Amino acid sequence: MSEPRSRAERRAATAQRILEAARAEFGERGLEATTIRRIAQRAHVDPSLVMQHYGSKAALFAVAIEMGESAPEEVEAHLHDVLDVRIGALPPETKALVRSMLTAPEAEASMRAFLDERVANLSGAMGGEDAELRAALIVSSILGLTVARHFLKLDAFADASDADIARVARPWVTTGVDPASGQEPPTPTEAD
Repeated sequence: MSEPRSRAERRAATAQRILEAARAEFGERGLEATTIRRIAQRAHVDPSLVMQHYGSKAALFAVAIEMGESAPEEVEAHLHDVLDVRIGALPPETKALVRSMLTAPEAEASMRAFLDERVANLSGAMGGEDAELRAALIVSSILGLTVARHFLKLDAFADASDADIARVARPWVTTGVDPASGQEPPTPTEAD
């Protein structure tokens, strides 16, 4: 007969079960449509436990999308998922953070920490030469798209569907994932 697990082990197992449920829900429904209640139901826990372990849906999403070292195609699939979330309607907490990041020091610090974490996670998954710089450019590009689509509402996005934007943006945003498969960009000439 095995000994009962310690409280810390049970707590860690619950956190892992919640995280796995969250990954499944986010993968099936996206950030906006996923609810803490659905995650809790899937993990077979009370919704208050989800909040106790992760604090908010946004914080849980940030943990759920973390990657370990991955093959380029896995990184690309992950970036496509992130892009799909950022193209669609933003949750209120994300809107508030992005809208305030240039005017409120607290929002700026929070956004910088979040993006630095995303860069570190992505660069670790990609590996290779200049991984951190490539990851920073990818993360910055997705942030730029988020701002241009949802806040500046650029004319080019007005009549474009989410599917059209995703179709065009997917190869563009994943260009730097695998430097071995890429080619050097052409050097600008006087004629350009």
